[in-house]
Amino acid sequence: MSGRVDEVLEILQRVVVAPIGRLATALGALGLASGRMLARYRWRVVAFSLLAALGYGLYRHPPFETAAGSEILVRTNTLDGSVGAYSAGAVLVLPGIHQVRRYTTRDQVYRLAEGASATGPAPFQSTEGLSIGVDLTVRWAIDRHRLAQMSKDYPDDLNADLVRPAVQGIAYALFARHTVREIFSGERAQIQRELTAELAPKLAAMGLNLRGVNMGQVDLPPDYRAGMEKLLAEELETEKIRYTLQLKEAQVRQTQLESEAEKVRRQAAAEAASQEQVIAARAQEETMQHILPFKKKQIEQRQLEAEADKVARIRMAEGAAEARRIEARGEADSRQKLADAEAYRLDLVGRTNAAQMEREGTLIAHYPLQIQKTLADKLSDKVQVIIAPTPAAGHFIGSNLLGEEQPPLQQESRR
Repeated sequence: MSGRVDEVLEILQRVVVAPIGRLATALGALGLASGRMLARYRWRVVAFSLLAALGYGLYRHPPFETAAGSEILVRTNTLDGSVGAYSAGAVLVLPGIHQVRRYTTRDQVYRLAEGASATGPAPFQSTEGLSIGVDLTVRWAIDRHRLAQMSKDYPDDLNADLVRPAVQGIAYALFARHTVREIFSGERAQIQRELTAELAPKLAAMGLNLRGVNMGQVDLPPDYRAGMEKLLAEELETEKIRYTLQLKEAQVRQTQLESEAEKVRRQAAAEAASQEQVIAARAQEETMQHILPFKKKQIEQRQLEAEADKVARIRMAEGAAEARRIEARGEADSRQKLADAEAYRLDLVGRTNAAQMEREGTLIAHYPLQIQKTLADKLSDKVQVIIAPTPAAGHFIGSNLLGEEQPPLQQESRR
């Protein structure tokens, strides 16, 4: 029993303990070598670590900004104050040095909401001092050519801080110069043109382009609106009656002119009919004078045409016969040339085949194994063929491949 225990302990010592000891020794040596290498190249390791940290920081937070298709990116250098505008591509942005702002190039809309209602917080005032509401909409866009120059003065909200004060300063003063009737119906287009003319240069001075001004619904107090609509309806009715009277007068005048024109037309028609009859009688007389010579000329012309037709048919028949003869000769020549070409081709092919067979006979006479090689090439994808020289008499056919061996009878006799 103790012998078996000793054998197990010896096996454990040889299989487990000894390899673990050697592994520990190798790991210790490797640790010492790594420590010496780090101590020797410590500055390189520190530089590599810093570069790796810098690369990871650039990967996580790249110093680039990209402008979209409908945006302009404005980069400001805080060191020298220079400004650059970029409309496409990536732009280098260094933290602490560059500041970036984005502006859209699309048209923007500002609506003066506080003046849209007559009972709103800031309605418009007319010349009569009446409060009215106008749905005023201004469409504008940033001037791309002056954006880099003006971006330093731009606030964060352009609608609220630039467009709104400009629109209010012009619109309230302009509506105060017109009456409610002019604003409501009479001169809306003129007022809109005046707004555009006064607002465009003011926005241009701020680096903005005015695209258009639109006046929508005009809101009036209920009582005044009802009176205004009644007044407008009466004016429309008056205008309608006036236009109706003018239309009736024009119709009466038109009837008179039409009756006079009909009278003149009938007189002219009667005179034209009588004159036409006189002209027709004279033409008939002149026609009878010329009709007989014309008939004679027609008969002569038909005779000449018949003779010309006969001559033309004869010439056409002769030409067709000559053409058929030419075609027959051409066909015969073509067939003869084809026969000559075929005979030449057969002769050339025969001579070529004869020369090829002569070359192949000479090759086989010098190299008899060429037949076996050709057969092996043909069967290479189906049967594996080994070409060997013909063995000596009484030997195995593969003896030349396996090596020289004596026949079994000779070996037995030597024994």
